[in-house]
Amino acid sequence: MLGPATSKRTKISLIASSRSRSGTAGLRQSVVEGCTDADTHPKPPWRRRKEEYLSSLATKDHSTLLVSASDKLHNARSIVRDLRGIGDRVWGRFSVSKEETLWYYRSLVTAYRANPAHTPALVDELDRTVTEMETPAALADGASA
Repeated sequence: MLGPATSKRTKISLIASSRSRSGTAGLRQSVVEGCTDADTHPKPPWRRRKEEYLSSLATKDHSTLLVSASDKLHNARSIVRDLRGIGDRVWGRFSVSKEETLWYYRSLVTAYRANPAHTPALVDELDRTVTEMETPAALADGASA
């Protein structure tokens, strides 16, 4: 998916690749661009970038919301898996605090739900996964750090 480890160069390659193919090239390009929170270098500050991305979700189409929410669900599940394995040390992998990361994922759920084009089952699963991220007791099976 297009997570934080996906480089700007990779995203640009995906966009360029989608432009060079026929058929659904425009849709692919639109979706990839719609799932990117910044394509400038240097990137704007984290909080501003995330707030702008969250605001942009209100006008995204179904395809973009589907890819974006799927990507965020994959990332959230990875965080939950790592919380179970190494506990709170997982938060050290992020450029912002645990609280900021949790704020962002909870805000994503709210933003997706606010757009009528969202996929309810997908957003419900993201909501459940974010709740797991927020609930240390549910992850305590070997993850004290």
